[in-house]
Amino acid sequence: MIINWLGLIIGMAAVLGGAVMEGLHMESLMQFTAGVIVMGGTLGATVLACTGEEMVNCLKLTITALTSMGGHNSHKVVTEIVELATIARREGVLALEKKVGEIKDPFFSNNLRHIVDGYDAAVIQEMMETRISKEETKAGATGKVWETAGGFSPTVGIIGAVLGLIHVMGNLSDSSKLGSGIAVAFVATVYGVASANLVFIPLGNKLKKLGMHSAHEMELIMVGLLGIQAGLNPRVIEDKLNNMLGQYTSHDDAGGQKKAA
Repeated sequence: MIINWLGLIIGMAAVLGGAVMEGLHMESLMQFTAGVIVMGGTLGATVLACTGEEMVNCLKLTITALTSMGGHNSHKVVTEIVELATIARREGVLALEKKVGEIKDPFFSNNLRHIVDGYDAAVIQEMMETRISKEETKAGATGKVWETAGGFSPTVGIIGAVLGLIHVMGNLSDSSKLGSGIAVAFVATVYGVASANLVFIPLGNKLKKLGMHSAHEMELIMVGLLGIQAGLNPRVIEDKLNNMLGQYTSHDDAGGQKKAA
């Protein structure tokens, strides 16, 4: 949570601080009408472009991302799976029943319950793969909501600026107020561009990454549980999961380098 707010604070402080260093007065940026045009117009366009389900999921995931004190801990998941595999190897799969209630992750606990109950491995794998696919789709859709808002807000800001200029041009009789009127008109553009690049688009990327990490954890759980059900040695399961973690890390790094390029 701290890193999320820190990024927002740094971005806003850099922009506003630079403006003040250039001699701009902060009160000149405080335009209620421009805020109403940009935020209201962006919200309306985004609601029209997205489904109600996407909006609700986006709101929930955004609140979680901004308020959660912790994050995904894939290494902890691997450790927990290896412990379960050790118990199953020593005492049998039925011995894991007492562990089901101790696991907080619903995906993890529900599928562990299915293994204890003797579900067929192919059936369990199919159910888990379906759930993972839905998680990936959901993450992409929720992140897209903020990215959609980021696409609309600069354009709505321009609309606000044009409306302001129309008002200024309609009152050219008082030339002493012409400069300040034009300056006020362009505040809407600042609001639109700043909100898109400092808030909306970064939040969209954040939600997509959170969803991707969640899907990765689910894949670790799936491979680990199927390995337990198949009776694999705990060390073999641990090696497989650690190799998967390495692949995920490499994939994330490659993605970041590609974007940077």
